[in-house]
Amino acid sequence: MGIGMRRTAIASSSALLLCLGAVGTASADQEVPASSISGPDQAADAIAAENTVEVNDRDTWEDGDETTVVRPRICDGPQTWIEITSKKNYHIPSWWNGTKYKDGPGGTMAVSVTKSGTISAEVTGTVETEAKAIVWAAKASVSVKVGTSVTITTGHTYTHNIARGKYGHLQYGSWGYKVSWKKYRRVGNGCGHGTEIDSGNATLPTSETGWKYWETST
Repeated sequence: MGIGMRRTAIASSSALLLCLGAVGTASADQEVPASSISGPDQAADAIAAENTVEVNDRDTWEDGDETTVVRPRICDGPQTWIEITSKKNYHIPSWWNGTKYKDGPGGTMAVSVTKSGTISAEVTGTVETEAKAIVWAAKASVSVKVGTSVTITTGHTYTHNIARGKYGHLQYGSWGYKVSWKKYRRVGNGCGHGTEIDSGNATLPTSETGWKYWETST
């Protein structure tokens, strides 16, 4: 099984998941893939399919609060640097057609990825050339599993029972993070906090991909 939400600013493909079996008829939400931005930095931090791990249905993954991330200052460092200031667990969906399913009431959902694709990072408040630096900052202070994009391959089958009278939902994606970041410039000898020159947010995928399950009454 493997771990693995929408919007990309670095690269994306299209992928399709098919509901293989269910009690009742499962419907796939139709979504348009997000636009992609290519460049030399993309491949350098992309997470290859063979390096992913499938982890399905983390019930409490997104229940925690946003937490701060603190990194120590170094006097002899670069003139400018980026720091991750907060993080929150976030399941990033693969938004191409066929990646979200609903079935019920009751019964069983059985799904599988039938078309490969890519889930990519989304960065706001900065230019493309700094997106890689943000990812590397997150690797150091959040998780080494973070990347600019993660490749989704075919397969990744999963089955889940639906509670009686409820409707089940399954969404494939990457178990990633939402982070806030700031960019600083050194002041004087660089031993102080520095001067903030930019800031923003980012949604970053990881090498863990898989199915997220939840239920609704309608």
